[in-house]
Amino acid sequence: MKPFGVWVVSAFAFAQLVTAFLDFNETELSFLESLEYGASKINYNPLMVGLTLIHTAGAKGAVCLDGTLPGYHWHRGYGSGSNSWLIQLEGGGWCNNIRTCVYRKKSRRGSSMYMEKEIPFTGILSEKAEENPDFFNWNRVKLRYCDGASFTGDSENKAAQLQFRGQRIWLAAMEDLMSKGMRHANQALLSGCSAGGLAAILHCDEFRNMFPRNTRVKCLSDAGLFLDTVDVSGGRTLRSMYSGVVGLQGVQHNLPRICTNHLDPTSCFFPQNLISHIQTPLFILNAAYDSWQIQSSIAPPSADPHGYWHDCRLNHAKCTPSQIRFLQGFRVQMLNAIKGFAMSRQNGLFINSCFAHCQSERQDTWFADDSPEVRNKPIAIAVADWYFDRAGVKSIDCAYPCDKTCHNLVFR
Repeated sequence: MKPFGVWVVSAFAFAQLVTAFLDFNETELSFLESLEYGASKINYNPLMVGLTLIHTAGAKGAVCLDGTLPGYHWHRGYGSGSNSWLIQLEGGGWCNNIRTCVYRKKSRRGSSMYMEKEIPFTGILSEKAEENPDFFNWNRVKLRYCDGASFTGDSENKAAQLQFRGQRIWLAAMEDLMSKGMRHANQALLSGCSAGGLAAILHCDEFRNMFPRNTRVKCLSDAGLFLDTVDVSGGRTLRSMYSGVVGLQGVQHNLPRICTNHLDPTSCFFPQNLISHIQTPLFILNAAYDSWQIQSSIAPPSADPHGYWHDCRLNHAKCTPSQIRFLQGFRVQMLNAIKGFAMSRQNGLFINSCFAHCQSERQDTWFADDSPEVRNKPIAIAVADWYFDRAGVKSIDCAYPCDKTCHNLVFR
Protein backbone atom coordinates (compact mmCIF):
# COMPACT_ATOMS: atom_id res chain seq x y z
CA MET A 1 0.00 0.00 0.00
CA LYS A 2 2.73 2.47 0.83
CA PRO A 3 5.93 1.93 -1.19
CA PHE A 4 8.69 4.20 0.09
CA GLY A 5 6.46 6.64 1.91
CA VAL A 6 4.05 7.09 -1.00
CA TRP A 7 0.28 6.60 -0.77
CA VAL A 8 -1.19 5.54 -4.10
CA VAL A 9 -4.75 6.54 -4.93
CA SER A 10 -6.67 4.40 -7.40
CA ALA A 11 -8.03 5.55 -10.75
CA PHE A 12 -11.57 5.03 -9.46
CA ALA A 13 -10.97 7.23 -6.43
CA PHE A 14 -9.33 9.79 -8.67
CA ALA A 15 -12.33 9.79 -11.02
CA GLN A 16 -14.48 10.71 -8.01
CA LEU A 17 -11.89 13.32 -7.15
CA VAL A 18 -12.00 14.96 -10.57
CA THR A 19 -15.79 15.05 -10.55
CA ALA A 20 -15.63 16.78 -7.21
CA PHE A 21 -13.09 19.29 -8.53
CA LEU A 22 -15.23 20.15 -11.51
CA ASP A 23 -18.10 20.98 -9.17
CA PHE A 24 -15.86 22.30 -6.38
CA ASN A 25 -17.88 19.92 -4.30
CA GLU A 26 -15.53 18.39 -1.74
CA THR A 27 -12.29 19.36 -0.08
CA GLU A 28 -10.54 16.45 1.54
CA LEU A 29 -12.81 14.46 -0.76
CA SER A 30 -13.75 10.83 -0.75
CA PHE A 31 -10.31 9.73 -2.00
CA LEU A 32 -8.58 11.02 1.09
CA GLU A 33 -11.18 9.61 3.40
CA SER A 34 -11.09 6.19 1.78
CA LEU A 35 -7.33 6.32 2.18
CA GLU A 36 -7.64 7.43 5.80
CA TYR A 37 -10.11 4.73 6.73
CA GLY A 38 -8.52 2.15 4.44
CA ALA A 39 -5.17 2.65 6.10
CA SER A 40 -6.80 2.13 9.46
CA LYS A 41 -8.50 -1.08 8.44
CA ILE A 42 -5.29 -2.66 7.19
CA ASN A 43 -3.67 -2.41 10.60
CA TYR A 44 -6.51 -3.01 13.04
CA ASN A 45 -10.21 -2.68 13.62
CA PRO A 46 -10.80 0.98 14.44
CA LEU A 47 -13.35 2.13 16.98
CA MET A 48 -16.68 2.73 15.23
CA VAL A 49 -18.76 5.55 16.74
CA GLY A 50 -22.46 6.07 16.06
CA LEU A 51 -24.20 9.17 14.71
CA THR A 52 -26.26 11.33 17.09
CA LEU A 53 -28.76 13.71 15.49
CA ILE A 54 -29.26 17.06 17.26
CA HIS A 55 -33.01 17.02 17.88
CA THR A 56 -33.11 20.52 19.36
CA ALA A 57 -31.58 21.97 16.16
CA GLY A 58 -34.72 21.98 14.02
CA ALA A 59 -36.54 24.57 16.12
CA LYS A 60 -33.51 26.86 15.79
CA GLY A 61 -33.44 26.53 12.00
CA ALA A 62 -30.06 24.81 12.37
CA VAL A 63 -30.44 22.35 9.50
CA CYS A 64 -28.43 20.78 6.67
CA LEU A 65 -28.73 22.01 3.08
CA ASP A 66 -31.83 19.87 2.52
CA GLY A 67 -33.50 20.77 5.84
CA THR A 68 -32.58 17.56 7.71
CA LEU A 69 -31.16 17.62 11.25
CA PRO A 70 -27.38 17.96 11.73
CA GLY A 71 -25.42 15.48 13.81
CA TYR A 72 -22.19 14.42 15.45
CA HIS A 73 -20.32 11.33 16.63
CA TRP A 74 -19.29 11.36 20.31
CA HIS A 75 -17.10 8.92 22.21
CA ARG A 76 -17.19 9.66 25.95
CA GLY A 77 -14.05 10.49 27.87
CA TYR A 78 -13.06 8.64 31.01
CA GLY A 79 -10.58 8.76 33.89
CA SER A 80 -8.24 11.73 33.67
CA GLY A 81 -9.92 12.76 30.36
CA SER A 82 -13.53 12.74 31.55
CA ASN A 83 -13.69 16.56 31.68
CA SER A 84 -11.56 17.17 28.59
CA TRP A 85 -13.20 17.79 25.21
CA LEU A 86 -11.89 17.55 21.65
CA ILE A 87 -14.24 18.86 18.96
CA GLN A 88 -13.25 17.87 15.42
CA LEU A 89 -15.02 19.78 12.62
CA GLU A 90 -15.46 17.59 9.56
CA GLY A 91 -14.11 18.81 6.21
CA GLY A 92 -15.46 18.30 2.73
CA GLY A 93 -15.14 21.37 0.50
CA TRP A 94 -17.72 24.02 -0.23
CA CYS A 95 -20.55 24.67 -2.66
CA ASN A 96 -20.41 28.01 -4.43
CA ASN A 97 -23.54 28.16 -6.59
CA ILE A 98 -27.08 26.76 -6.75
CA ARG A 99 -26.09 23.88 -9.04
CA THR A 100 -23.28 22.57 -6.82
CA CYS A 101 -25.34 23.05 -3.63
CA VAL A 102 -28.34 21.17 -5.10
CA TYR A 103 -25.94 18.37 -6.07
CA ARG A 104 -24.43 18.43 -2.60
CA LYS A 105 -27.73 18.21 -0.72
CA LYS A 106 -28.22 14.71 -2.12
CA SER A 107 -25.03 13.53 -0.39
CA ARG A 108 -23.66 13.10 3.15
CA ARG A 109 -22.18 16.59 2.72
CA GLY A 110 -25.63 18.16 2.55
CA SER A 111 -28.04 15.84 4.30
CA SER A 112 -28.01 13.65 7.39
CA MET A 113 -30.16 11.17 5.44
CA TYR A 114 -27.02 10.13 3.57
CA MET A 115 -24.54 10.25 6.46
CA GLU A 116 -22.88 7.03 7.62
CA LYS A 117 -24.58 5.78 10.77
CA GLU A 118 -21.17 5.12 12.29
CA ILE A 119 -17.63 6.16 11.38
CA PRO A 120 -14.13 5.06 12.41
CA PHE A 121 -12.29 7.16 14.98
CA THR A 122 -8.60 7.14 14.03
CA GLY A 123 -5.59 9.40 14.55
CA ILE A 124 -6.43 12.27 16.90
CA LEU A 125 -9.83 10.61 17.49
CA SER A 126 -8.42 7.16 18.38
CA GLU A 127 -9.24 5.68 21.79
CA LYS A 128 -5.93 3.80 22.06
CA ALA A 129 -3.07 5.36 24.03
CA GLU A 130 -0.50 3.80 21.70
CA GLU A 131 -2.11 5.58 18.72
CA ASN A 132 -3.14 8.84 20.35
CA PRO A 133 -1.04 9.27 23.50
CA ASP A 134 -2.45 12.56 24.80
CA PHE A 135 -6.11 12.67 23.77
CA PHE A 136 -7.17 8.99 23.76
CA ASN A 137 -9.36 9.22 26.89
CA TRP A 138 -10.90 12.65 26.20
CA ASN A 139 -14.48 13.23 25.11
CA ARG A 140 -13.91 13.16 21.34
CA VAL A 141 -16.58 14.56 19.03
CA LYS A 142 -16.73 14.70 15.25
CA LEU A 143 -19.25 17.31 14.11
CA ARG A 144 -20.61 16.40 10.68
CA TYR A 145 -20.40 18.98 7.90
CA CYS A 146 -23.59 19.43 5.87
CA ASP A 147 -23.79 23.15 5.01
CA GLY A 148 -21.06 23.77 2.42
CA ALA A 149 -19.60 27.00 3.87
CA SER A 150 -17.31 25.84 6.71
CA PHE A 151 -20.07 26.21 9.33
CA THR A 152 -20.46 29.98 8.68
CA GLY A 153 -23.42 30.64 6.36
CA ASP A 154 -26.86 31.88 7.36
CA SER A 155 -29.35 32.33 4.53
CA GLU A 156 -31.60 30.29 2.26
CA ASN A 157 -32.75 29.88 -1.32
CA LYS A 158 -36.42 28.99 -1.28
CA ALA A 159 -36.69 28.41 -5.04
CA ALA A 160 -33.99 25.71 -4.92
CA GLN A 161 -35.10 24.49 -1.46
CA LEU A 162 -31.66 25.10 0.03
CA GLN A 163 -30.90 26.00 3.63
CA PHE A 164 -27.50 27.62 4.24
CA ARG A 165 -27.34 27.35 8.02
CA GLY A 166 -23.76 26.47 8.92
CA GLN A 167 -23.46 29.11 11.65
CA ARG A 168 -26.66 27.90 13.30
CA ILE A 169 -25.49 24.26 13.10
CA TRP A 170 -22.23 25.23 14.82
CA LEU A 171 -24.07 27.04 17.62
CA ALA A 172 -26.75 24.33 18.06
CA ALA A 173 -24.09 21.62 18.26
CA MET A 174 -22.06 23.52 20.85
CA GLU A 175 -25.19 24.22 22.92
CA ASP A 176 -26.17 20.54 22.81
CA LEU A 177 -22.69 19.39 23.86
CA MET A 178 -22.56 21.99 26.63
CA SER A 179 -25.77 20.50 28.02
CA LYS A 180 -24.19 17.03 27.89
CA GLY A 181 -21.24 17.96 30.07
CA MET A 182 -18.93 20.14 27.99
CA ARG A 183 -19.78 23.13 30.19
CA HIS A 184 -17.77 21.39 32.95
CA ALA A 185 -14.66 21.04 30.76
CA ASN A 186 -11.34 21.87 32.36
CA GLN A 187 -9.67 21.79 28.96
CA ALA A 188 -10.91 21.85 25.36
CA LEU A 189 -9.46 21.71 21.86
CA LEU A 190 -11.32 22.76 18.70
CA SER A 191 -9.82 21.07 15.67
CA GLY A 192 -10.75 20.39 12.08
CA CYS A 193 -9.36 19.20 8.81
CA SER A 194 -9.51 20.92 5.40
CA ALA A 195 -12.80 22.91 5.17
CA GLY A 196 -13.13 21.94 8.85
CA GLY A 197 -9.64 23.30 9.48
CA LEU A 198 -10.76 26.62 8.02
CA ALA A 199 -13.86 26.43 10.24
CA ALA A 200 -11.65 25.85 13.31
CA ILE A 201 -9.89 29.14 12.51
CA LEU A 202 -13.12 31.04 11.81
CA HIS A 203 -14.76 29.82 15.05
CA CYS A 204 -11.69 29.71 17.31
CA ASP A 205 -12.32 32.83 19.39
CA GLU A 206 -16.06 32.08 19.51
CA PHE A 207 -15.23 28.64 20.97
CA ARG A 208 -12.88 30.16 23.55
CA ASN A 209 -15.61 32.56 24.69
CA MET A 210 -18.00 29.70 25.46
CA PHE A 211 -15.85 28.67 28.45
CA PRO A 212 -14.71 30.34 31.68
CA ARG A 213 -11.33 32.07 31.54
CA ASN A 214 -9.70 29.40 33.73
CA THR A 215 -10.48 26.64 31.20
CA ARG A 216 -7.57 25.79 28.90
CA VAL A 217 -8.95 26.33 25.37
CA LYS A 218 -6.93 26.13 22.16
CA CYS A 219 -7.54 25.44 18.45
CA LEU A 220 -5.90 23.24 15.81
CA SER A 221 -6.27 23.78 12.06
CA ASP A 222 -5.16 20.82 9.95
CA ALA A 223 -4.83 21.47 6.20
CA GLY A 224 -6.95 24.60 6.58
CA LEU A 225 -4.39 27.18 5.43
CA PHE A 226 -5.96 27.83 2.02
CA LEU A 227 -3.98 30.58 0.30
CA ASP A 228 -5.31 33.40 -1.85
CA THR A 229 -2.89 32.52 -4.62
CA VAL A 230 -2.50 32.77 -8.39
CA ASP A 231 -3.06 29.59 -10.40
CA VAL A 232 -0.86 28.39 -13.27
CA SER A 233 -2.85 30.43 -15.79
CA GLY A 234 -2.49 33.67 -13.81
CA GLY A 235 -6.08 33.53 -12.56
CA ARG A 236 -7.40 33.17 -9.03
CA THR A 237 -9.41 29.97 -9.06
CA LEU A 238 -9.90 29.67 -5.30
CA ARG A 239 -10.73 33.36 -4.78
CA SER A 240 -13.39 33.10 -7.46
CA MET A 241 -14.86 30.06 -5.76
CA TYR A 242 -14.76 31.57 -2.27
CA SER A 243 -16.51 34.67 -3.61
CA GLY A 244 -19.40 32.42 -4.68
CA VAL A 245 -19.55 30.64 -1.32
CA VAL A 246 -19.53 33.88 0.68
CA GLY A 247 -22.10 35.62 -1.51
CA LEU A 248 -24.50 32.70 -1.91
CA GLN A 249 -24.52 31.52 1.70
CA GLY A 250 -24.65 34.84 3.59
CA VAL A 251 -21.26 34.20 5.18
CA GLN A 252 -20.20 37.86 5.50
CA HIS A 253 -22.32 38.47 8.63
CA ASN A 254 -20.45 35.75 10.54
CA LEU A 255 -16.87 36.66 9.63
CA PRO A 256 -14.60 38.30 12.22
CA ARG A 257 -15.30 42.04 12.37
CA ILE A 258 -11.64 42.82 12.92
CA CYS A 259 -11.12 41.62 9.32
CA THR A 260 -14.31 42.82 7.59
CA ASN A 261 -13.75 46.32 9.00
CA HIS A 262 -10.93 46.80 6.50
CA LEU A 263 -11.15 43.98 3.92
CA ASP A 264 -13.88 42.61 1.64
CA PRO A 265 -15.79 39.52 2.87
CA THR A 266 -14.12 37.11 0.41
CA SER A 267 -10.66 38.14 1.66
CA CYS A 268 -11.88 37.47 5.21
CA PHE A 269 -12.71 33.84 4.29
CA PHE A 270 -8.99 33.31 3.61
CA PRO A 271 -7.12 32.31 6.79
CA GLN A 272 -4.02 34.36 5.92
CA ASN A 273 -6.09 37.48 6.68
CA LEU A 274 -7.43 36.10 9.97
CA ILE A 275 -4.75 34.17 11.82
CA SER A 276 -2.78 37.15 13.15
CA HIS A 277 -5.94 38.59 14.75
CA ILE A 278 -7.05 35.44 16.60
CA GLN A 279 -6.60 35.87 20.33
CA THR A 280 -6.92 32.19 21.29
CA PRO A 281 -3.82 29.98 20.99
CA LEU A 282 -3.89 28.34 17.54
CA PHE A 283 -1.81 25.55 16.01
CA ILE A 284 -1.45 25.40 12.22
CA LEU A 285 -0.65 21.97 10.80
CA ASN A 286 -0.21 21.99 7.02
CA ALA A 287 1.73 20.32 4.24
CA ALA A 288 3.80 22.95 2.40
CA TYR A 289 2.73 21.33 -0.88
CA ASP A 290 -0.90 20.74 0.04
CA SER A 291 -2.31 18.09 -2.33
CA TRP A 292 -5.76 19.63 -2.48
CA GLN A 293 -4.46 23.11 -3.19
CA ILE A 294 -2.18 21.83 -5.97
CA GLN A 295 -5.08 19.98 -7.57
CA SER A 296 -7.89 22.51 -7.07
CA SER A 297 -6.34 25.94 -6.58
CA ILE A 298 -2.85 26.05 -8.12
CA ALA A 299 -3.18 23.76 -11.14
CA PRO A 300 -6.83 22.76 -11.61
CA PRO A 301 -7.81 21.43 -15.06
CA SER A 302 -9.73 24.67 -15.68
CA ALA A 303 -6.47 26.63 -15.47
CA ASP A 304 -4.52 24.03 -17.45
CA PRO A 305 -6.52 23.43 -20.68
CA HIS A 306 -3.56 21.85 -22.52
CA GLY A 307 -2.79 19.48 -19.67
CA TYR A 308 0.82 20.58 -19.09
CA TRP A 309 0.30 20.01 -15.36
CA HIS A 310 -1.60 16.73 -15.69
CA ASP A 311 1.22 14.36 -14.71
CA CYS A 312 2.67 16.70 -12.08
CA ARG A 313 -0.77 17.09 -10.52
CA LEU A 314 -1.01 13.31 -10.09
CA ASN A 315 2.54 12.63 -8.95
CA HIS A 316 5.09 15.18 -7.73
CA ALA A 317 7.89 12.90 -9.01
CA LYS A 318 6.72 13.69 -12.56
CA CYS A 319 6.91 17.48 -12.16
CA THR A 320 9.39 19.31 -14.39
CA PRO A 321 12.06 21.53 -12.79
CA SER A 322 10.04 24.63 -13.70
CA GLN A 323 6.89 23.12 -12.14
CA ILE A 324 8.80 22.32 -8.96
CA ARG A 325 10.01 25.95 -8.92
CA PHE A 326 6.37 27.10 -9.15
CA LEU A 327 5.45 24.84 -6.22
CA GLN A 328 8.46 26.09 -4.25
CA GLY A 329 7.05 29.57 -4.78
CA PHE A 330 3.76 28.40 -3.26
CA ARG A 331 5.64 27.15 -0.19
CA VAL A 332 7.34 30.54 0.16
CA GLN A 333 3.92 32.24 -0.01
CA MET A 334 2.71 29.93 2.76
CA LEU A 335 5.70 30.75 4.96
CA ASN A 336 5.21 34.48 4.33
CA ALA A 337 1.50 34.16 5.24
CA ILE A 338 2.36 32.78 8.70
CA LYS A 339 5.23 35.15 9.56
CA GLY A 340 3.24 37.46 11.85
CA PHE A 341 1.29 34.53 13.31
CA ALA A 342 4.52 32.68 14.13
CA MET A 343 5.85 35.61 16.17
CA SER A 344 3.31 34.99 18.92
CA ARG A 345 4.62 32.64 21.62
CA GLN A 346 1.18 31.12 22.22
CA ASN A 347 0.78 29.81 18.65
CA GLY A 348 2.13 26.57 17.22
CA LEU A 349 3.25 25.46 13.76
CA PHE A 350 4.02 22.22 11.95
CA ILE A 351 4.65 22.85 8.24
CA ASN A 352 6.15 19.74 6.67
CA SER A 353 7.45 19.60 3.11
CA CYS A 354 5.11 16.85 1.97
CA PHE A 355 2.53 16.37 -0.78
CA ALA A 356 -0.30 15.59 1.61
CA HIS A 357 -3.65 16.86 2.93
CA CYS A 358 -5.17 16.22 6.37
CA GLN A 359 -2.62 14.55 8.62
CA SER A 360 -4.32 14.53 12.04
CA GLU A 361 -7.11 11.99 11.43
CA ARG A 362 -5.13 9.39 9.50
CA GLN A 363 -3.37 7.04 11.88
CA ASP A 364 -0.30 6.62 9.67
CA THR A 365 0.39 10.36 9.64
CA TRP A 366 -0.77 11.27 13.18
CA PHE A 367 1.18 8.76 15.26
CA ALA A 368 2.75 5.53 14.01
CA ASP A 369 6.18 3.92 13.79
CA ASP A 370 6.95 5.67 10.51
CA SER A 371 4.76 8.78 10.74
CA PRO A 372 6.04 12.11 9.33
CA GLU A 373 8.43 14.08 11.53
CA VAL A 374 10.10 17.47 11.62
CA ARG A 375 13.27 17.54 13.73
CA ASN A 376 12.52 13.99 14.93
CA LYS A 377 9.14 14.97 16.35
CA PRO A 378 5.93 13.38 14.96
CA ILE A 379 2.76 15.43 14.55
CA ALA A 380 0.92 13.99 17.59
CA ILE A 381 3.79 14.87 19.93
CA ALA A 382 4.27 18.34 18.40
CA VAL A 383 0.57 19.19 18.86
CA ALA A 384 0.46 17.83 22.43
CA ASP A 385 3.73 19.56 23.46
CA TRP A 386 2.17 22.84 22.31
CA TYR A 387 -1.29 22.17 23.80
CA PHE A 388 0.00 21.26 27.27
CA ASP A 389 2.72 23.95 27.23
CA ARG A 390 5.44 21.29 27.46
CA ALA A 391 7.40 23.09 24.74
CA GLY A 392 7.08 25.84 22.18
CA VAL A 393 6.51 24.30 18.75
CA LYS A 394 7.39 26.18 15.56
CA SER A 395 8.37 23.33 13.25
CA ILE A 396 9.04 24.43 9.68
CA ASP A 397 10.60 21.86 7.37
CA CYS A 398 13.38 22.46 4.86
CA ALA A 399 12.15 22.60 1.25
CA TYR A 400 11.30 19.55 -0.89
CA PRO A 401 12.92 17.07 -1.42
CA CYS A 402 14.72 17.04 1.92
CA ASP A 403 12.07 15.28 4.08
CA LYS A 404 12.28 11.48 3.89
CA THR A 405 9.47 10.87 6.43
CA CYS A 406 6.59 12.14 4.28
CA HIS A 407 3.59 10.02 3.38
CA ASN A 408 3.16 11.65 -0.01
CA LEU A 409 -0.09 11.18 -1.90
CA VAL A 410 0.31 9.92 -5.47
CA PHE A 411 -2.66 9.53 -7.83
CA ARG A 412 -2.82 7.02 -10.64
